[in-house]
Amino acid sequence: MDTELDMGKYGVSSSRSKKKAGSQASGWNVEDNSTATLISDFKRLNIDKERLERYADEAGDARYASKINTKKLRESSISKTLANIDLSMQVDLCFVLDCTGSMGRHIAAAKDCILQVVNYMERTNPSIKLWVGFCGYRDHCDSSKRIQIFNFTNSYSQFKRYISNEVPATGGGDEPEDVLGGLNAAVNNMNWRHTTRVLLHVGDAPPHGRRFTSLSDSYPHGDPNGLTAESVLGKMKSANIIYYFGKITDKTDKMLRVFSSIIGEFPVFELSTIGGDPNALINKFFKATCTAIASSVSLTSTMEKGAKGVYMQQKKKLEMDPNQPKWHTLPVETGKVSYYRLPESLSDIKNPDYFTNKSNLINQNFSYKRAPKPFSVGAERYAYYALNVTNGASDKNVMKEYLDVGKKANSIERYLETVEVSTVAHFLSLKFNSAAERVDIHRKVKFLKVQLLRKTSGSDTRCYTVERLFNGAEFKRFNVNSGVITEFHSTLEAFAHFTYEHTGGYLVVYDLQGIELEDKFLLTDPAVHCTDSLRFGRTNLGKKGIEKCFLANHKCSSVCQKLGLTPRS
Repeated sequence: MDTELDMGKYGVSSSRSKKKAGSQASGWNVEDNSTATLISDFKRLNIDKERLERYADEAGDARYASKINTKKLRESSISKTLANIDLSMQVDLCFVLDCTGSMGRHIAAAKDCILQVVNYMERTNPSIKLWVGFCGYRDHCDSSKRIQIFNFTNSYSQFKRYISNEVPATGGGDEPEDVLGGLNAAVNNMNWRHTTRVLLHVGDAPPHGRRFTSLSDSYPHGDPNGLTAESVLGKMKSANIIYYFGKITDKTDKMLRVFSSIIGEFPVFELSTIGGDPNALINKFFKATCTAIASSVSLTSTMEKGAKGVYMQQKKKLEMDPNQPKWHTLPVETGKVSYYRLPESLSDIKNPDYFTNKSNLINQNFSYKRAPKPFSVGAERYAYYALNVTNGASDKNVMKEYLDVGKKANSIERYLETVEVSTVAHFLSLKFNSAAERVDIHRKVKFLKVQLLRKTSGSDTRCYTVERLFNGAEFKRFNVNSGVITEFHSTLEAFAHFTYEHTGGYLVVYDLQGIELEDKFLLTDPAVHCTDSLRFGRTNLGKKGIEKCFLANHKCSSVCQKLGLTPRS
């Protein structure tokens, strides 16, 4: 049983119990100055006022913090975001392949997977429009056959015919190949026209030059035409072309390290196959291609006006450490955690005052150890390994901290909003699971409990969110706030549909991510699109977001039908 998801952990459900919890279960005994500071900060907090100020600031004009003016700013910001999302759905996809003799199976896989990719996208993401192209490369000794280009087309049958008839696996001299020449041709000679630009590079050999390889090399000093990784990848960055690599052998490892030092980390797909099973290879190619498309659309849709595209300069980030620390070497720290009582009704969910009313928060002491360095960083937050040692416990947790600096970005109010989203999602998952069980749908949807943690040291208070650490399963993003489905699951799409219908069209819970287990999905960090644009943060795209990012894409499955949901197609 997932105790962190139990109703009692979210708070009691009767008004009589609430009164008792409010007077006895707060866990706020004034035992030291830091606790007194936390209580004082919390008492002064005006959640509604600070939220309006932050929304106005995020929309670009902090002078207007009234509800009317902030709502106008939010609606304008949402319209711009949705326009970016619309543009991001237009995709140029270029396969860049090593076409020498060892690559026959991978050339065939690119050909054979394309129609599967197109059909899958049409079923799951009908808003995405795809143009596909090809750039093949060999080696300098192959003269006129060194580079082959088939420019972007939305005729997938033409693409398949070209690969079948015009792209033999032949040529090559020494072990390194003309990788830089192939990438340079793809960047400069292809007709890139659309907003989302995806380059999926597949090869089993590195470029020429000791910088990339210790293999036998006819050009140990590098590309004989003077190309460098910096010049080629620099042009790729300036053109906002998003790079992915399909790895076949370890011979390209050094190349990947050099490339990532120039453009930052990028996804690498494993495309080797044991025993040469062609169907297994096609399946890997298919999954890699679909992932690259969906990820690129999501990334491109978040580009803001004036930003330097998808390779925009990142703010300085902390050094990462992916390993869990030796917990016995770390000191115990103390703070206070806060979380909302579980709402009793849909009316509570729809009422923003429920979540700005501090009496609906439970506050408790919290003892923990935290890794000194984050193990991961996303678009908005660092993630640290943590150990909950409250009352002798030893539970592995994750603490998350926003990257932004400044009062509004890292305010208590912003973290409380994250807890609010989690509470709403949890409430609706309980309703969904109950409805699903009545019609013999036994796969559940559950959300991790998220709490606000505040740690005070002197006059400085730092905020985090705290949740349980996922263990033993692959973390996945199943769908995205913009409406893109990255991995289709009928239960999850039905859950989103249920949240829309159960709330009478008031909201949709989406951006579902977490782990898939045999009997349930265990999720975290959802987003909420809501008709009230002054709730749920900047990932809430309002009524238009519900329509364009969910309803326009959703196709009902048998799960929706069993639940009796209104058909959407």
